[in-house]
Amino acid sequence: MTTVNPELSAAPETIADDTIRVRGCRVHNLRNIDLDLPRDRLVVITGPSGSGKSSLAFDTLYAEGQRQYIESLSAYARQFLTQLERPDVDLVEGLQPTISIDQRAGTANPRSTVATVTEIYDYMRLLWARIGSAHCYQCGTPISQQNPDQILAEWLRLPEGSKLILMAPLVRGRRGGHEDVFEQIRKAGFVRARVDGQVFDLDAVPKLVRQKNHTIEAVVDRLIVRESVRARMAESLDTALRHGSGLVTVAYQEADEKDREKWTERIFSTEYACPNCKISYAELEPRTFSFNSPYGACPRCEGLGAVRMFDPDLVAPQTNLSLADGVIIPWRNGRKGAEGANVSRRWADALAEIARAAGFHLATPLDDLKPKMRQVLWHGSGNTPGVLAMLDEQFATADEDERARLEPFRDDVHCPDCGGARLRPEARSVRIGDRAIHGITAQAVGAAHEFFATLSFTGDALVIATPLLREINARLEFLRKVGLDYLALDRAADTLSGGELQRIRLATGLGSALVGICYILDEPSIGLHARDNQRLIEALRDLQQAGNTVLVVEHDEAIMRACDRLIDIGPGAGSQGGLVVAEGTPAEVAANEASITGKYLSGTLRIDPPAQRRAVNPKRAITIEGATCNNLKSVDAAFPLGALVCVTGVSGSGKSSLVNETLAKAVARKLYGAGPKPGPHTSLRGLAQIDKFVNVDQSPIGRTPRSNPATYTGLFDEIRKVFTHTREARLRGYKSGRFSFNVAGGRCEHCQGQGQIKIEMNFLPDMYVDCPICRGARFNQQTLDVHYRDKSIADVLAMSVDDALPFFENFPVISRLLESLQTVGLGYLTLGQSCTTLSGGEAQRIKLAADLGRTNTGQTLYVLDEPTTGLHFDDIRR
Repeated sequence: MTTVNPELSAAPETIADDTIRVRGCRVHNLRNIDLDLPRDRLVVITGPSGSGKSSLAFDTLYAEGQRQYIESLSAYARQFLTQLERPDVDLVEGLQPTISIDQRAGTANPRSTVATVTEIYDYMRLLWARIGSAHCYQCGTPISQQNPDQILAEWLRLPEGSKLILMAPLVRGRRGGHEDVFEQIRKAGFVRARVDGQVFDLDAVPKLVRQKNHTIEAVVDRLIVRESVRARMAESLDTALRHGSGLVTVAYQEADEKDREKWTERIFSTEYACPNCKISYAELEPRTFSFNSPYGACPRCEGLGAVRMFDPDLVAPQTNLSLADGVIIPWRNGRKGAEGANVSRRWADALAEIARAAGFHLATPLDDLKPKMRQVLWHGSGNTPGVLAMLDEQFATADEDERARLEPFRDDVHCPDCGGARLRPEARSVRIGDRAIHGITAQAVGAAHEFFATLSFTGDALVIATPLLREINARLEFLRKVGLDYLALDRAADTLSGGELQRIRLATGLGSALVGICYILDEPSIGLHARDNQRLIEALRDLQQAGNTVLVVEHDEAIMRACDRLIDIGPGAGSQGGLVVAEGTPAEVAANEASITGKYLSGTLRIDPPAQRRAVNPKRAITIEGATCNNLKSVDAAFPLGALVCVTGVSGSGKSSLVNETLAKAVARKLYGAGPKPGPHTSLRGLAQIDKFVNVDQSPIGRTPRSNPATYTGLFDEIRKVFTHTREARLRGYKSGRFSFNVAGGRCEHCQGQGQIKIEMNFLPDMYVDCPICRGARFNQQTLDVHYRDKSIADVLAMSVDDALPFFENFPVISRLLESLQTVGLGYLTLGQSCTTLSGGEAQRIKLAADLGRTNTGQTLYVLDEPTTGLHFDDIRR
């Protein structure tokens, strides 16, 4: 087939050097389209949701760019790379190397932060390691050097008879086999070495795994502390310091220690030590400030900044009650009602002891306790353990049922040791300009930029800091350019929205200074307020004017009007799309009568506000007060019921903090008695007026090819019931599970119900072919022999929503779900289409349709997070 625009078919076969040429593209629903894209320009691809925009941009141009690059590598190099299958296209010419900046979810690794993803933290670590001023984390005194006499005096203070092992550190946390290090130890006259915490004779040291980090120390001497061996200790200390480059590790076992297995280990340094506390510090290195390394991470939380433990807010949420009233929910005696639920007798004596230690009466409400009293209540004092410690002990010794009962009272809370900073105390006590590194990462991008811009150095520090500050400030400036100056640098990457993560990747692209690249972006305007759009357009222009092609899949009107070339894919979605409806400058597309996008740009079509608004009853509202989550400043807000309520504001103003983090979580917990902890707030009123809550967010609806619209909405369960009640199924004794491709019995076992077989091609990309047994039907022949109205279960999954609606018109539940999918504009989808191939807009509308298709009580609160994400003007109108 050819495109709608007849001029494209007449394009000359000779192509200019500044053009990307696509011929015969048939990926997904694209209908054999031909297209010429200008290079080194800002190009926008638009069209209705599901029309084929992403199929052209990502599944064709990006995939082909990656494939062409990988094929230029040697066969040996290709076997280590994940290759993309060649897209179904006749020809792609003039394509530059491609970089995709899409909306895929970021790494699920909780260790990734804004600072680490943008590499800002790598430069910060180097800056603090080379210029930072170390202070004692106990007394705050600047760290000074320890001389050998001070170290020796420290050892002689141990009880007489204590055992000492002196070691010279030679390798600390480095990969490799380190054969040369063992040879060095042998030449120095030593006979033993400690490798990764275990002492070996040099002749018996095992071969080290080169890919792992290792710590190697030469065992210099083994001693028993006595005044008579002072001279030997001094000599061994000098030897250890000489071979350990100023460091010595000592493991000692005190003579009067009851636990004979317990050894204490300390590092002494002639470089860094506190003169007051006698705490020794290793030399500052970049890894000292890395929470992904055992040398920098907080030992308690292992660099995560949070630990799983009992949360006082969950253990005692009703702070207007006292201990006598049963405010500690896990220890209530089971009597119903908060006021009458006295504490279980098992724990009554323990709570009485805590109250005596803290100095308050058992009948005093928690709200009336002073901060010191609360501290004793939760964390204990002296020999009196606190409630949290007793709950931890109870949880550790509980059986499976008891643990399941206690688990809802536990949560990820800020690590009590590092306060969420993720770093060990030595790293937190190093300062530049009187600021620790974790104090700067806790700030927003804008505030951090101001801090680094005001730093000034002299002498050697100036030489070291200049290139590092240049890189840090450049990256912070890029983040500001794309409208992310409100993000904190230590914000976890897995908490960012798709739009925020994409703009972070865009900022990284701006900072890479690459030229001659084709950048492909997926709706970078998502999550941006209209005020910030111009900053995004300027950032895209910076990328393009550096000598790159910027290809953007977008629905935002401002970005469409700012581009050099606008390409409209359509005219509809699914099988009704896949054609180039119009292309040219924004003005040319606006003048094209065949283009729906053009009609909206020209003003011929528009989304009119309703002529009559719903009347809002101020007495029917959900009211939240005192919300302080993230940057909210004690916000009070009333949300009217029975109305369409919109919460808006500039990026980073606190919309998600108020609605998603506070209101939605608080409502879910109040209605259903469980769920994630909401943001801090003082009160929530009006929930008696609703009986159901639905949160339609932007999370993906399926991560495997087995998930499809029919399974997600519950349609498939009802369809399987229909087949179960057919005469043929009853005669054969088939149950509902027989018609599922996820369980053994009815599915094709050769492909495990997937319909495809993966063929590994070694250094070529893996190939997927239809299963030779079921031919892609997913079920075995016995299951396919069962028909309803001459259709098998596989035939039904291949139907579109529009075709399935009349087919199942006699089944009210199925019809209702199909009608809701059709109402939100998804009539073109097939019931069995894999969820992994759906666009973001399609996935969110399936979520909405799934709930709209259920029985509505009329007292439901719906919370939607940017429901226009991925939607064209015409989709939004619908």
